[in-house]
Amino acid sequence: MAQQTYTVTGMTCEHCVRSVTEEVGAIDGVTDVAVDLPTGEVVVTSDQELGADEMRAAVEEAGYQLTA
Repeated sequence: MAQQTYTVTGMTCEHCVRSVTEEVGAIDGVTDVAVDLPTGEVVVTSDQELGADEMRAAVEEAGYQLTA
């Protein structure tokens, strides 16, 4: 199992959290997504380490920006 932490900007409400959780959770191998709205921190647990492009694409599909 791998766990990676990212920072996402643009989230302002629980709907935002659900959107990011849903899109990131749809990536193959992802087993858990934990989003902290106040800080924008997104912790992703997966079977293997995710590529930055894959994560960025999922976050952008949800309508937000991956900053770290």
